[in-house]
Amino acid sequence: MKKTLSGFLLIMTLIIAGCGASEEKAEEVRIGYFPNFTHITTIIALENGYFQEEFGEDISIDTMTFPDGSAFMEAMSTDEFDIGTVGPSPATNTYLRNPAHEIIAGAVNGGAVLATAENAGIESVEDLKGARIAIPTIGSTQDIMLRKVLEGAELTADDVEMVPQAPADTSTLFQQGDVDVAATQEPWGVFLENQANADILLDEEEFAWGTESTTTVVTARQAFTDSNPGLTEEYIRAHMKAVEFFQQNQEEAVQIFVDHIAEISGQELDYGETLEASSRLNPTYEINEEVMQEMATISNEAEYTASDEIEGLVNTEFLDSILEDGE
Repeated sequence: MKKTLSGFLLIMTLIIAGCGASEEKAEEVRIGYFPNFTHITTIIALENGYFQEEFGEDISIDTMTFPDGSAFMEAMSTDEFDIGTVGPSPATNTYLRNPAHEIIAGAVNGGAVLATAENAGIESVEDLKGARIAIPTIGSTQDIMLRKVLEGAELTADDVEMVPQAPADTSTLFQQGDVDVAATQEPWGVFLENQANADILLDEEEFAWGTESTTTVVTARQAFTDSNPGLTEEYIRAHMKAVEFFQQNQEEAVQIFVDHIAEISGQELDYGETLEASSRLNPTYEINEEVMQEMATISNEAEYTASDEIEGLVNTEFLDSILEDGE
């Protein structure tokens, strides 16, 4: 009898402890994103009031911006915000160390290119051997996409020199002759073409997985989604509205993006060039799990992670529920 009672008390202690670890229902949703073109759906949803419309007046919204995926995931892991958009590689790499978040929807596919500097003499992927290639940061989504391309040409990362560099500064590197190639997201590809006379070696339909290349995903802390399933679905609905707005009002969507970047950073992006770059983006809410898995495997082979077992990272429960309600 004593053993039974002890076992019962232990189970109750674990249940109470587990309940204590959960969050209370949120009165504020903290949203993170990059001031980048591949995060345009988040920016549209903010500027057009879709998030507030879905959450209702009783929920306040706070926003944070990040320069790269590492900073984004570190802040999410330390509970500085709840939900937002990030590249799949940082989300995956962090998950394999600390599985406290989940990808709940896609955000943008495509929108990345491989550009070559003028007079670099690079006319094929095979010519990349020995090249200095700018990437946003080590372990970034463009890093993984580049490794995919190199593998297809029977090259490895050891055959090139990767140069971590903020995409906004890549034009200067091209003009100074400091790098030969850039694996970059838009609108920087178009800017390199127009400002540095760069050539596009692989466009958004050819780079890595082509139009199925996952460049941005909606990611959330699991403690937030567990405690706030309604707000989680409302976030996704607002995101879906932003996707539809981009598809139906591309010119206006680009203007919203350009104005937003000017307001928060003081950087005046050229509207015409940004509009040109928008044709290379495919905003979406769908997730290609096969591409996600292959990205994880490439990251593991690069020794960025100790494993490529990402079961549990992608959770389509909320998205599926919304889509079923719409049928």
